[in-house]
Amino acid sequence: MDKEALHDYIKAIVSNLPEKPGCYQYLDDSGTVIYVGKAKNLKRRVASYFNHEHDSIKTRSLVSRIRDIKYIVVKSESDALLLENNLIKQWCPRYNILLKDGKTYPSICITNEYLPRIIETRKIDTRGGTYYGPYSNVGAMHMLLDVIRKMYPLRRCTHSITPEGIADGKYKECLEYHIRNCTAPCTGRETYEKYMSYISDATEILKGNTSSLERRLQTDMQQLASEMRFEEAEIVKRQYLLIKNYRAKSEVVSNTINDVDVFNIEDNSNVAYINYLHVANGCINKAFTFEYAKRLDETTEDLLVSGIVEMRSRYNSSSREIIVPFHVELPIDGIQISIPQRGDKKKLLELSRMNVLQYKKDRLAQSDKLNPEQKQVRLMKELQDALGMKKMPIHIECFDNSNISGTDAVAACVVFKKAKPCKSEYHKYNIKTVDGPDDYASMQEVVRRRYSRMTDEGTPLPDLIITDGGKGQMEVVRKVVEDELQLNIPIAGLAKNNHHRTNELLYGFPAKTIQLRTDSALFHFLTQIQDEVHRFAITFHRNKRSKRQTKSELDSIPGIGPKTKDLLLKHFKSVKRIKDASPEELKAILGENKSSKIYRELHNN
Repeated sequence: MDKEALHDYIKAIVSNLPEKPGCYQYLDDSGTVIYVGKAKNLKRRVASYFNHEHDSIKTRSLVSRIRDIKYIVVKSESDALLLENNLIKQWCPRYNILLKDGKTYPSICITNEYLPRIIETRKIDTRGGTYYGPYSNVGAMHMLLDVIRKMYPLRRCTHSITPEGIADGKYKECLEYHIRNCTAPCTGRETYEKYMSYISDATEILKGNTSSLERRLQTDMQQLASEMRFEEAEIVKRQYLLIKNYRAKSEVVSNTINDVDVFNIEDNSNVAYINYLHVANGCINKAFTFEYAKRLDETTEDLLVSGIVEMRSRYNSSSREIIVPFHVELPIDGIQISIPQRGDKKKLLELSRMNVLQYKKDRLAQSDKLNPEQKQVRLMKELQDALGMKKMPIHIECFDNSNISGTDAVAACVVFKKAKPCKSEYHKYNIKTVDGPDDYASMQEVVRRRYSRMTDEGTPLPDLIITDGGKGQMEVVRKVVEDELQLNIPIAGLAKNNHHRTNELLYGFPAKTIQLRTDSALFHFLTQIQDEVHRFAITFHRNKRSKRQTKSELDSIPGIGPKTKDLLLKHFKSVKRIKDASPEELKAILGENKSSKIYRELHNN
């Protein structure tokens, strides 16, 4: 099909689409589904892909590959949302966001057996039992299993036990019975009803209903004590303390918060990280963080909605309240969307954010180890986005001055290329035209010398200039770069607080503060540049000052080089002793010509 025929074919499909809710599927030339989307109005949404040019490269790429369109009409937007989620799982389209678990997390299973077991597993088979989890925090899961096993003497063997086998005496007590981990229900020493009551209580713990269980145990303990059944009361007391200790160690928010889903999202350029928490009876009993690989220019709101639908479906959540960081259009009936500003629910949201940021940090660190260049590109991209630059700052230069009350004034320029120091291009400058401690004038001299020479020689100019200072330093650099040299180079400044610590990035004229978290990778990168130029300038200044302080009268005598100077100092130990030496003593060391020249110069001066 040629281009014109394809255009007419697609146009005919779009023009006949219904103005109803539904899902649409885009197919390529091989008939493969490459994108699935939902819409309140199918005709309007699909037409938007073809009636204007898209800014996103990915969207343009998608449109160029569309050869056919299919659609499914549903009753409501809510149905469209759920259908879209199922279709994406079914077809895994190339241009849709992809759910990535990263790894398989363990779950806790109550087996479907005559005498059920409670076990840890990474394989999910709903025919084999009831599953709780998965648990991203494996330590918390093991603590939960430990509490259950200490509270209830449940069997741990893998034998297939039947009521007929128990009646026939087929089974014998094992070591677990003798060490009091199991009450041997397989031999009839424990009744089936009592054993199943243990399973019922353990199920409540797995569901997070620990507060009601704690209250019941306390009541039973007091009742047994009042009846003088102290041994039984002691057993119940141990169970009560175990469950109380478990609740203290788990994430307890508030006993007033019950059956709530919490979501938070951290959006990146290519992926979005979403954290999910479920709270029951004030305790967090589910916590999971996952990532979506973005294929098109999906908004943060769209990604969060997809994550909410996915997680609620995966965990069979029926919570009627969802806590999120911002408003989302979630077309699910009977759901209350909360955006808390204070209180315990706000703390829950902050906890969720902390988890999603940590997960992002771990994933990026893992990725950076496999591909170090990826980290450098990400830093440059983050800096470009933060400053709103048109071009990625591949070549960055930073300047700093150093002097003591105007003496031995020097300056330094460090060069970073692709977010790495390029030490072969570092430059040192002796200040020539400035008298006294004038940092602004010194900075202007160095910048003028640097970029005048680069312009004359045709050397590529930097993509970004960073000054080690605030608005004043930025302005004096701008006057030279833009007003005098007529160059268009972006200028940023790193300003310090009263404790001489870098605390903000400035950009633009008039300069504005760019908001950066001080614990972010980008902030650490900028402080690395600042520390490097400061180190380079200070080292140069110290070396210059050291040379001046060690300079002697011998250095001013023409024809006397370092070797002659070292020879004299080695023999006489100081310049004073050299001056006090007689012509004969000097002659014995250097010979007649040099000795007479040195004697004459030292004594004439």
